[in-house]
Amino acid sequence: MKDRLSFKKLLSLSMMLFALFFGAGNMIFPPAMGQAAGTNVWIALAGFIFTDVGLPVLCIAAVVFANRSLNNALSGPGVGFAFFFVVLLHLLIGPLFAIPRTGSVSFEMAIVPFIGDGNLLLFSFIYTTIFFGATWFLSSNPNKIVSIVGDILTPVLLISIFIIGIAAVINPITPMGAPVGDYNTIAFSKGMIEGYNAMDALAAGIFALIVIENVETMGVKRESGIIKYTMLAGVFAAIGLAVVYGILAYVGATAGDLGEFSNGGALLSAVANHMFGTVGQLILGIAVMFACLTTSIGLTTACGDYFSKHFEKLSYKKVITAVCLFSFCVSNIGLTQLLNITVPGLLMVYPVLMALIITSFFRKWLNRGAYIGIVAGSALVSIPEGLAALFGTYLPAAAGPIKAFLAMIPFQSLGIGWVVPAAVLGVIGYIIGVVKK
Repeated sequence: MKDRLSFKKLLSLSMMLFALFFGAGNMIFPPAMGQAAGTNVWIALAGFIFTDVGLPVLCIAAVVFANRSLNNALSGPGVGFAFFFVVLLHLLIGPLFAIPRTGSVSFEMAIVPFIGDGNLLLFSFIYTTIFFGATWFLSSNPNKIVSIVGDILTPVLLISIFIIGIAAVINPITPMGAPVGDYNTIAFSKGMIEGYNAMDALAAGIFALIVIENVETMGVKRESGIIKYTMLAGVFAAIGLAVVYGILAYVGATAGDLGEFSNGGALLSAVANHMFGTVGQLILGIAVMFACLTTSIGLTTACGDYFSKHFEKLSYKKVITAVCLFSFCVSNIGLTQLLNITVPGLLMVYPVLMALIITSFFRKWLNRGAYIGIVAGSALVSIPEGLAALFGTYLPAAAGPIKAFLAMIPFQSLGIGWVVPAAVLGVIGYIIGVVKK
């Protein structure tokens, strides 16, 4: 029985996982953080890596050690809750938000700079038709995702990023400026919030299943071998993410003379144009396009695999076809509208997922009552957070009281206000569970 992989295959797995994680949002957050952090960029970067690299690796480990099942990893409150939550997770990370965003973000960053503002809707339809057509085609054979993504698309993405990064190191636009706002006093915590908001941990459990499936396809059948190579792929991908985040953060930190920008995408575009002109923007466009495409392929494959296995009447091809068609329609409503509608939902789900993943390693010592308390405590903060984001856009007057409530919760300013309520209610739930038993 084969239980070893060559270094080349392990590297392909790692590059595939890196590319699945690294979407357009991951290109946008680090440079914006770098510009604001200035001379404190490396401290802020450490916080960013802690949450946007460390937590996803933790999620992968949780799935691997929970009998290679995301449902098992989240089943502390009950099997029914785990099934509902995983379905919801696939929908949010799939066709309801993340997959449509890959199309809209890549269009706005890779195509719009070259076509101007005229006929945007027509060009958007054309581009997203090609984009999701490619997603469907490349997702139709999931067994080849390693060779397609790991061996072809990821190197193109990395080369594009490193060209911009090397140019910034050799000829920086300006010296690093002074830190702005919270980056002057709590740079590490502020970096943690940026990494937390990137929300890669939401997809980590799903991507772990893709890696596990490919490890098994490569011939590794022993439990110890599957755990070993899945975790190694996760660690290698994490190292790659940390290096690229460092490059992008440095690019942002040395771009102060270009002015202020509304987001990291606009900053990167300005940097590329300053360094290489139109060619630079083309390089950036290619990087963004491939970053979005690889993430779209990974999420579509994950949705197809999950729903076809858990719902007998749904074949893999039917699921990925429906996902691509729905994502095509949603992506054309515009990125701003898409974020306004779906980000509140993600804010409601993310803390609950994090609480369950972290405590899944202690299931031997926790009872069901503890898990119910943990979910209730994290939801006590995450649901108001989501409502505040939703009302802040569409009903600002109603958001005020909710924000006032959230401000009273310990550590809320650090983006981890759910920790204390989850811990307190978890302890109460554990005691109740012991008394009942």
